[in-house]
Amino acid sequence: MQLFWTEGYEISSLQRLLGAMGISKSSFYQTFENKRSLFLQCLLRYRGSLAETLRERKKKEGDGRPFITTLFRDLAVDTNSLDSKRGCFLMNTAHEFGRSDAGISEMVTDSLDDLAGIFESAIIRAQKDGDIPKDKDAKYLALNLISCISGIKNMIKAGADKKAVEQIVEISLSVLR
Repeated sequence: MQLFWTEGYEISSLQRLLGAMGISKSSFYQTFENKRSLFLQCLLRYRGSLAETLRERKKKEGDGRPFITTLFRDLAVDTNSLDSKRGCFLMNTAHEFGRSDAGISEMVTDSLDDLAGIFESAIIRAQKDGDIPKDKDAKYLALNLISCISGIKNMIKAGADKKAVEQIVEISLSVLR
């Protein structure tokens, strides 16, 4: 997964994958059938891990606006980590494949829908608490937040400095007022 995430599907050759996993070619084909199958399993693992991380943070931060605010502000703190510099694996995949592979496109869309659902439930809670206006559609706010996170991660990947990211985060959060 780390190799695909860093380099993308096309550039990740079978030889590099075998080296990263420390297995033989025959073991690879017995286990995964082909590179695409491995890639799909990696996407599923990333999706599950990301969703679980978000759910845990939501539970820790408190369901609602504190979860969203803390998550966004942490994006600006984390501008120099390896994960930040390589962007979001889901969005990298969307950029690499576009709609050229229906199965992968569907998996990316389903993953983004799952993540948006996590944000939507936090927004609904925040609306009940009076922290976000009730006249704003929770579903579309959630999709907007996903879009903002994707854009912020791409800006970091492109080399945006911490101050710029902090400002973008605050502007992104302003939609919740």
